Amino acid sequence: MPARILIVEDEALVAMELRFVLEDLGHEVVGTAADSPAALKIAKETEVDLALVDIHLSDGPTGVTIGRELAVDHKVAVLFMTANPGMVRNGVAGAIGVLSKPTDERIVQDAVAYALDLRSGAVRNMAPPQLQLFEVGPRA
Repeated sequence: MPARILIVEDEALVAMELRFVLEDLGHEVVGTAADSPAALKIAKETEVDLALVDIHLSDGPTGVTIGRELAVDHKVAVLFMTANPGMVRNGVAGAIGVLSKPTDERIVQDAVAYALDLRSGAVRNMAPPQLQLFEVGPRA
Protein backbone atom coordinates (compact mmCIF):
# COMPACT_ATOMS: atom_id res chain seq x y z
CA MET A 1 0.00 0.00 0.00
CA PRO A 2 1.51 3.33 -0.99
CA ALA A 3 2.26 5.83 1.75
CA ARG A 4 1.52 9.54 1.71
CA ILE A 5 4.87 11.25 2.22
CA LEU A 6 5.77 14.88 2.90
CA ILE A 7 9.23 16.14 1.99
CA VAL A 8 10.47 19.06 4.11
CA GLU A 9 13.61 20.22 2.31
CA ASP A 10 14.70 23.65 1.12
CA GLU A 11 17.19 22.46 -1.51
CA ALA A 12 15.08 22.05 -4.64
CA LEU A 13 17.34 19.46 -6.29
CA VAL A 14 17.43 17.29 -3.16
CA ALA A 15 13.64 17.52 -2.80
CA MET A 16 13.15 16.66 -6.47
CA GLU A 17 15.48 13.65 -6.23
CA LEU A 18 13.67 12.40 -3.12
CA ARG A 19 10.33 12.83 -4.87
CA PHE A 20 11.51 10.72 -7.82
CA VAL A 21 12.87 7.99 -5.53
CA LEU A 22 9.69 7.84 -3.46
CA GLU A 23 7.38 7.87 -6.47
CA ASP A 24 9.46 5.13 -8.12
CA LEU A 25 8.84 3.09 -4.96
CA GLY A 26 5.11 3.58 -5.46
CA HIS A 27 4.51 6.17 -2.75
CA GLU A 28 2.52 9.38 -3.11
CA VAL A 29 4.42 12.57 -2.35
CA VAL A 30 1.70 14.82 -0.96
CA GLY A 31 3.93 17.87 -1.10
CA THR A 32 7.30 19.46 -0.61
CA ALA A 33 7.94 22.32 1.78
CA ALA A 34 11.00 24.54 2.07
CA ASP A 35 10.03 26.04 5.44
CA SER A 36 7.96 25.43 8.56
CA PRO A 37 4.79 27.33 7.58
CA ALA A 38 4.53 25.46 4.27
CA ALA A 39 5.10 22.09 5.97
CA LEU A 40 2.42 22.77 8.58
CA LYS A 41 -0.03 23.94 5.94
CA ILE A 42 0.38 20.69 4.01
CA ALA A 43 0.06 18.60 7.20
CA LYS A 44 -3.16 20.41 8.16
CA GLU A 45 -4.72 20.03 4.71
CA THR A 46 -3.57 16.53 3.79
CA GLU A 47 -3.22 13.20 5.56
CA VAL A 48 0.49 12.41 5.86
CA ASP A 49 1.94 9.05 6.87
CA LEU A 50 5.63 9.91 6.83
CA ALA A 51 7.67 13.11 6.67
CA LEU A 52 11.31 13.30 5.60
CA VAL A 53 12.57 16.45 7.32
CA ASP A 54 15.81 18.37 6.90
CA ILE A 55 16.98 20.37 9.92
CA HIS A 56 18.15 23.56 8.19
CA LEU A 57 15.32 25.02 6.11
CA SER A 58 14.87 28.31 4.31
CA ASP A 59 13.54 29.86 7.53
CA GLY A 60 16.55 28.71 9.58
CA PRO A 61 17.25 25.63 11.72
CA THR A 62 13.53 24.98 12.21
CA GLY A 63 13.44 21.34 11.11
CA VAL A 64 13.65 19.98 14.67
CA THR A 65 10.63 22.02 15.73
CA ILE A 66 8.59 21.11 12.66
CA GLY A 67 9.54 17.44 12.99
CA ARG A 68 8.42 17.38 16.61
CA GLU A 69 5.15 19.13 15.75
CA LEU A 70 4.43 16.78 12.84
CA ALA A 71 5.10 13.74 15.02
CA VAL A 72 3.34 14.83 18.19
CA ASP A 73 0.46 17.00 16.96
CA HIS A 74 -0.25 15.40 13.57
CA LYS A 75 0.76 11.77 14.35
CA VAL A 76 3.12 11.65 11.36
CA ALA A 77 6.08 9.27 11.33
CA VAL A 78 9.18 11.49 11.05
CA LEU A 79 12.64 10.72 9.72
CA PHE A 80 15.21 13.48 9.73
CA MET A 81 17.59 13.66 6.78
CA THR A 82 20.44 16.04 7.45
CA ALA A 83 24.13 16.70 6.99
CA ASN A 84 24.13 17.71 10.69
CA PRO A 85 22.91 14.61 12.58
CA GLY A 86 24.62 15.82 15.75
CA MET A 87 21.90 18.45 16.09
CA VAL A 88 19.41 15.70 16.95
CA ARG A 89 21.72 13.24 18.71
CA ASN A 90 19.52 13.31 21.84
CA GLY A 91 16.41 12.52 19.80
CA VAL A 92 13.28 14.48 19.05
CA ALA A 93 9.95 13.72 20.69
CA GLY A 94 7.88 11.45 18.47
CA ALA A 95 10.45 11.11 15.68
CA ILE A 96 11.94 7.77 14.62
CA GLY A 97 15.51 8.68 13.79
CA VAL A 98 17.95 10.41 11.47
CA LEU A 99 19.73 9.64 8.20
CA SER A 100 22.97 11.43 7.41
CA LYS A 101 23.14 13.21 4.07
CA PRO A 102 24.29 12.61 1.47
CA THR A 103 22.49 9.32 1.03
CA ASP A 104 21.49 7.09 -1.85
CA GLU A 105 18.31 5.57 -3.21
CA ARG A 106 18.75 2.21 -1.47
CA ILE A 107 19.31 3.79 1.93
CA VAL A 108 16.21 5.98 1.51
CA GLN A 109 14.20 2.94 0.41
CA ASP A 110 15.29 0.87 3.43
CA ALA A 111 14.73 3.70 5.93
CA VAL A 112 11.29 4.54 4.52
CA ALA A 113 10.26 0.86 4.59
CA TYR A 114 11.45 0.57 8.19
CA ALA A 115 9.61 3.73 9.28
CA LEU A 116 6.37 2.67 7.58
CA ASP A 117 6.57 -0.81 9.10
CA LEU A 118 7.13 0.74 12.51
CA ARG A 119 4.16 3.06 12.00
CA SER A 120 1.89 0.16 11.04
CA GLY A 121 3.04 -1.98 13.96
CA ALA A 122 4.87 -4.51 11.83
CA VAL A 123 7.82 -6.12 13.55
CA ARG A 124 11.25 -5.68 11.98
CA ASN A 125 14.33 -7.22 13.45
CA MET A 126 16.76 -4.42 12.74
CA ALA A 127 16.76 -0.89 11.42
CA PRO A 128 18.92 -0.23 8.37
CA PRO A 129 22.48 0.43 9.59
CA GLN A 130 22.50 3.97 8.15
CA LEU A 131 19.44 4.96 10.19
CA GLN A 132 20.32 6.27 13.65
CA LEU A 133 17.29 5.48 15.77
CA PHE A 134 16.21 7.71 18.62
CA GLU A 135 15.76 6.22 22.06
CA VAL A 136 12.26 5.64 23.37
CA GLY A 137 10.99 8.87 24.88
CA PRO A 138 13.57 11.34 23.49
CA ARG A 139 13.75 14.71 25.20
CA ALA A 140 14.54 17.27 22.53
